[in-house]
Amino acid sequence: MTLEDLVRLRRARDVIDRDYAEPLDVPALAKVALMSPGHFSRSFRAAFGETPYSYLMTRRVERAKALLRRGDLSVTEVCFAVGSTSLGSFSSRFTKLVGESPSAYRARAHEAGEAIPACVAKYMTRPVRGGDPNRGGEPVGDPVGDPVGDPVGDPVGDPVRNGEAKSAGAS
Repeated sequence: MTLEDLVRLRRARDVIDRDYAEPLDVPALAKVALMSPGHFSRSFRAAFGETPYSYLMTRRVERAKALLRRGDLSVTEVCFAVGSTSLGSFSSRFTKLVGESPSAYRARAHEAGEAIPACVAKYMTRPVRGGDPNRGGEPVGDPVGDPVGDPVGDPVGDPVRNGEAKSAGAS
């Protein structure tokens, strides 16, 4: 994969990050990356460790968790606010990534996190897919930003996410 391909893939990933609540599909994202849909899907997975759909759903669940912590919206309102069109599919995916249903997550007390800066809260509450459920975060490395080339994190097992420096967790 060339550096030019990675730049185009990051452009598509930025579209997912920005427009997660909009209806997004692989062909539209592939156009952003100037690739065919099949090549885009394979390249995205190779570069970021997950499929475009999985990445999109992780973003939606991250945002849903923030909205549910506020407590002023129902689960159904949150589901539609983050771009999901099916409450059942949203609840299933949320439960799979977070480990509890959206209703249970919303009902649980979240006051302890109010004094935490938003950037730290986002890191610690990121949906976990195969990572340490007590730490938060998904063990997906950044093949471009990771000078060691280790796609799943540093040697002690802490997750390193796209764009993070290896020393970020040391302070």
